[in-house]
Amino acid sequence: MQIRFTVPADPTYPGRVAAALAAVRLRRFGHIGAVLAAVGVVGFLASQASDRGDRFTPLYTALIAAGALSMLYAPWVRWRARRRSGGYAVEGAYDIDEKNILMRSGAESGGIAWDGVTRVTETPDFWIVHVGRMPATVIPRWLVSAEDAGTLRAFMTERGLLDTP
Repeated sequence: MQIRFTVPADPTYPGRVAAALAAVRLRRFGHIGAVLAAVGVVGFLASQASDRGDRFTPLYTALIAAGALSMLYAPWVRWRARRRSGGYAVEGAYDIDEKNILMRSGAESGGIAWDGVTRVTETPDFWIVHVGRMPATVIPRWLVSAEDAGTLRAFMTERGLLDTP
C-alpha cells in the first residue's frame, strides 16, 4: 500500500482539523453536563413538592446552570479552534504505507507508526487516528481518491483498527 496526497493551503482546513480533534476530546463534557442538568431538574421538581424545598432551590439551580455550561463548553472550544487556526493554513502532504502515516505541513513533518495506533474513528470528513486513548492525527477523507480510500479502509479493517458505526 502506498497512498500519497497533498493538502492545499486552505484557511478552513486547520479549523476543521482542530474541531474534529476537539470533538473527540470534549465529548464527555456534554455527557457530564446532561447528567448534571437532569439531576438538577429532578431535584428542583422534587423539592417543590416538599415543605422545605426552598432551602435546596439554589443547589438545584446551580446544578442546572453547571450542566448547561458544561454542555456548551465543547461547542465553544470548537468555535474558538476554528476561529484561531485560520492563520495556520500551509500546504502539506500525506504519505501512508503499511508501516507509517507520514505528514508534512509547511516545513514541519512527523509520523505515526501503525504499530502504535490503537484505533481509528471515522467521521464524515476525517479518519481520526488514536494512539492510546488520545486522538493523535487525522486523515482527511475528501482528499483521498476513492480507490485509495478503499485500500486504506481495507487495511485498517484488516488490522482491527477501524471503529465501525
